[in-house]
Amino acid sequence: MILIGENINIMSKVIGGAIKEKNPKPIQDLARAEAEAGMDYLDLNIGPARKAGDELMTWVVNTIQEVTDKPLSLDTTNPMAMEAGLKANKSKSLINSISLVRMEEELPLVKKYNADFIGLLWGREGMPRDASERAVIAADLMYKANEMGIANDSIWFDPIVTPVVNVEASQVKPCLEFMSFLEDVVPGCKSAVGLSNVSNGAPTHLRPWLNRTYLMMLMKYGLHAAIVDAFDTDLIKIANGERPELLSLVHHIMDGEKPDYASLSEEEAKYAKTVRVLTGESLYSHSWLEL
Repeated sequence: MILIGENINIMSKVIGGAIKEKNPKPIQDLARAEAEAGMDYLDLNIGPARKAGDELMTWVVNTIQEVTDKPLSLDTTNPMAMEAGLKANKSKSLINSISLVRMEEELPLVKKYNADFIGLLWGREGMPRDASERAVIAADLMYKANEMGIANDSIWFDPIVTPVVNVEASQVKPCLEFMSFLEDVVPGCKSAVGLSNVSNGAPTHLRPWLNRTYLMMLMKYGLHAAIVDAFDTDLIKIANGERPELLSLVHHIMDGEKPDYASLSEEEAKYAKTVRVLTGESLYSHSWLEL
């Protein structure tokens, strides 16, 4: 699985300040640490960057390329800043992300710079309501890309994971359902997910349990890439296939098997409980691991 480090993000107090002040050291230290942690790509999120975004993205890309040759995922809603990053990037770029709303101005950049892109399944009317709507959006975006000469293996579809804490609006199950038939709808395309979205709003110490469990659930359907916290070492071991017993446990529960909690270790029981929360069999609460 491809792991994309999410940590170089302007929303971070330290990194956001360093980007705005063009202070390279915190950014380069973090880039080195993400690379050493085993990330395959580094995501550079500079936000909208409305003022001189092209100069800012160029500076960030060059700053990081001074200390690592890891491929870069470029993340901004400013098309001028995106193109500046594509020009500066020496490796094959990944554009994060392009939706139907932004495809007219950004798909030409994919073709021009021979980049891959994450296709965000956000419709013209907003968040899709179910797996079927995701499939329609994915097909629409794929056909438009194909018309421009962009091959399917350059497209990584993100079904848009939403926080499980928003119980009534949770899209956890529709995302899994879409993943189960992605290959039938958009053959040859890949998949990607912003994993940490599933745990947004949960207490900090509980977020890794949600992230890791949902990763394993998505892995059942051949997830290609995940944007993750580069420093969750247990998550990285799972992604690298080093915890097959946990993967088997989660997938058996997804297939309808009822776990015998008395026979599980404390760690296994926590993952089993978390599967039930993510599938909606148990209502989310901050105390779900204690029940």
